[in-house]
Amino acid sequence: MLQALQSTLKLNDPFEACIWAMAACAFWGMMCFGEVSVPLCNDFNGKKHLMHQDTHFGYDLDGRLYVHLDLPSAKTAKSREIQLVFMVPQEGLCPLEALQNLAKVVPAGQNNPLFSWRDRQGNVCLMVKTMAINHINLVLKSWGWGATFRHSFRISGASFYLSQKVDPEIVCIAGCWCSLAYEAYICAFEQVAL
Repeated sequence: MLQALQSTLKLNDPFEACIWAMAACAFWGMMCFGEVSVPLCNDFNGKKHLMHQDTHFGYDLDGRLYVHLDLPSAKTAKSREIQLVFMVPQEGLCPLEALQNLAKVVPAGQNNPLFSWRDRQGNVCLMVKTMAINHINLVLKSWGWGATFRHSFRISGASFYLSQKVDPEIVCIAGCWCSLAYEAYICAFEQVAL
């Protein structure tokens, strides 16, 4: 589905570049879609939502590129706790490339919302969750698939890592689960994998 989404979206279009960056980051970072979007146009708050300054590219001790997002507010975080979401390059469906493309197509300042786009008049527009999900669902339906939901990317990311034989405890840590809720994803994955 991610491949279909990426190949259908026009990544030089500000709106669709933003949607692709959101989808890639939500999947690989095992984030809820509400963590990469806002509920309403006027709801942006830098203390709750990602800004450009919350994106950090770096290299690990072996010289491999990564990015981490300082998620200022997450469903699984305590009040005022910043969660670090780490992502590494991926073949073809790379969240790092999606973020770099978004920065090129939608230039913005450090304090601007990370997942935003510019309309034809050049105005910065926030990516509202329902608008993004509806657009993604239009693409998926055109490919003959059903709808995606706000937790679909988190569940799919966790399921992908589990299918690659990543230790469930690592998936739990990477997904920032602070409870045993991640076990529901493991059970769901095991039922599908059988």
